[in-house]
Amino acid sequence: MVAGRLQEKNGFYYIVLSYTDSAGKRRQPWIGTGLPVKGNKKRAEKMLADTRKDFTIPKGQVSELSPDMAFSDYMRYWLKMMRTAVTETTYSSYCFNVEKHIIPYFEPLGVTLAGLQPRQIQSFYLHEAETLKNTSILRFHANLHKALKYAVRIDLIASNPVDKVDRPKPQAFMASYYSAEEMEKPFEAAQGHKLELIIQLAAFYGLRRAEVMGCGGRPSTLKPRR
Repeated sequence: MVAGRLQEKNGFYYIVLSYTDSAGKRRQPWIGTGLPVKGNKKRAEKMLADTRKDFTIPKGQVSELSPDMAFSDYMRYWLKMMRTAVTETTYSSYCFNVEKHIIPYFEPLGVTLAGLQPRQIQSFYLHEAETLKNTSILRFHANLHKALKYAVRIDLIASNPVDKVDRPKPQAFMASYYSAEEMEKPFEAAQGHKLELIIQLAAFYGLRRAEVMGCGGRPSTLKPRR
């Protein structure tokens, strides 16, 4: 998907697309919407999204990677690279962060890879902080920094804009646990069930989820409850 934006001219909305052809030349075709500016912003934004989605770069002008490609498309490209570079679990985490949070925020902005500004990244963090904890935003920060670090390495951009952004501070972990009285309910509910012994051992030794599932890990430091 190419980058694009809305431009006002003579009282009407125009769609301005942006991409770089195979010769390295930047192309910015203008497409008329026929919509007056007054009262048609949402319709124009939908036309922009549909046009960007359906637009095909003319044959002979396609460039796989360029500074003027849509930032959202660059993140999709980076995800493909990471598929064989990290573990399956890590890759799944990358996909969730990028496809469910990063792309949905930046794609409607029509920002290009080279045009991405620190202030836009900071605004993204603030937006996500309205519904998510800092730990989640720190994962987005790590993904963005890693992806754009690669863009710097292959000379797509001169510097990493994430370096100029204030990342959230990690929040202190506040552990919670059941009292002896509260544990009576799951004990009663598990009586006669095949998981009864597992539940009892997990509660008595304070086992973590991975330890309960037999996945190994560092032994728990919690002492059995009396």
